[in-house]
Amino acid sequence: MMDSEQKKRVLDRLKRIEGQVSGLQRMVEEDRYCVDVLTQIASVVSALYGVEDRVMTQHLETCVADAMRSGDQREQQKKIEEVRMIISKFRRHG
Repeated sequence: MMDSEQKKRVLDRLKRIEGQVSGLQRMVEEDRYCVDVLTQIASVVSALYGVEDRVMTQHLETCVADAMRSGDQREQQKKIEEVRMIISKFRRHG
């Protein structure tokens, strides 16, 4: 779970991304040059990767670290499998 400061940072970034996506919609509606649209799409994708990195780091530093410190082997294995599945998804979509 994210602390309030991390949550605020992630939400702020997502709001900026939302603005970028709205700008992209306008660009398409206005028939802007395709290369300009593609450049903006790349910017949005990059911004989303930044949010993804921040959320993953937070998860590793809190939920996963807590499970490892707990000594509860079932919880540790659950978190290891969870992280393995996330990494596997990243490989398919990255």
